[in-house]
Amino acid sequence: MSLDDLYRRVIMDHYQRPRNRGRIDGGAVTVDLNNPTCGDQISLQMQIENGVIQDAKFLGEGCSISLASASMMTEAIKGLTVENALELVQLFSNMMQGRDIDFDQFPLEDIEALTGVAKFPARIKCAMLAWRALEKGTQQCKC
Repeated sequence: MSLDDLYRRVIMDHYQRPRNRGRIDGGAVTVDLNNPTCGDQISLQMQIENGVIQDAKFLGEGCSISLASASMMTEAIKGLTVENALELVQLFSNMMQGRDIDFDQFPLEDIEALTGVAKFPARIKCAMLAWRALEKGTQQCKC
């Protein structure tokens, strides 16, 4: 099995069995974003206490890239400080721009499967939608 095939399987797994799909009851920062180019929509909720993301969930509709990215992101940010989560957004953005990432220094686990999206400029916005919601949500929070 090639690395591309493995990455496709990881993406499809997150798309078909998304992690953290749902809502957080009470006190969550909520951000609703859409990608008008392709119709992807996401509603991201985060519970942030003392500057740490305690929980993250999402609901949305869209392509496999968009929803898999949201699933992977919510898994990755739980337990991170807001500052570290924003560093992760920058790292992911760099990856989407085709820049080399040192995965040994900053392991992204399943998120690494999205590296191939950088080859398809029209799909980058799909992959970035949840990450933009994360950025916007951290700006809204008083943490």
